[in-house]
Amino acid sequence: MWKASVLTLYPELFPGPLDASVLGRARAERLWDMDTVNIKDFSDNPYGSVDDTPAGGGAGLVMRADILANALDSVERKDRPVLYLSPRGKPFTQKRAHKLSRGPGFIALCGRFEGVDARLIEARQIEEVSIGDFVLAGGEIAVMAMIEACVRLIPGVLGSAQSLGVESFEGDLLEYPQYTKPRMFENKQIPDVLLSGDHGRVAKWRLEQAEEITRTRRPDLYQRYLENGPIRRSKNKER
Repeated sequence: MWKASVLTLYPELFPGPLDASVLGRARAERLWDMDTVNIKDFSDNPYGSVDDTPAGGGAGLVMRADILANALDSVERKDRPVLYLSPRGKPFTQKRAHKLSRGPGFIALCGRFEGVDARLIEARQIEEVSIGDFVLAGGEIAVMAMIEACVRLIPGVLGSAQSLGVESFEGDLLEYPQYTKPRMFENKQIPDVLLSGDHGRVAKWRLEQAEEITRTRRPDLYQRYLENGPIRRSKNKER
């Protein structure tokens, strides 16, 4: 069973939204699971502190390597990668979510303050991962996003596996616009092509919309799409 283990100073934040809707039902059906480790339980002082002043001076506090190592070593790895949520980490992508969803899960370390002692990252072969070019107060919200991104890809969690193939970032394109009833909303009508019943025209329109949205909003992603586009477009024509 796929499982996430989260090391945090605030275990009470979990499972939070991960226990709602389809993810919550899937967890109840034991398609996936998660647990938390309270880092404070491994503190070596009566106050439960896990940090100290940075070597070399400077503002803030740094989480201690010895305490974090003891907390991490208490978790059974079972071939799961250890990830540290960090703004300087490698970007977390849909491709990585797919890869992680096919494995046994992962172990996540949620930092606070000015981060963690770099010696821990090296000693325990921890991979630094980022969910975006911004800074949060801690890694908890970030790891929730990562868990959701992975869990929804596990077979049986979502009702329709087909819908996964047309989402944003699948095939390096952002998703095309979606519409539903009513046919007319505040003088705006559903595009005629979507009501034509011509599946070929619909597919062509959706691809064109996805390409244009990606080109204008994510030129970096669009460039990657162009580099791999001939293969994708030839497959689209075969359908």
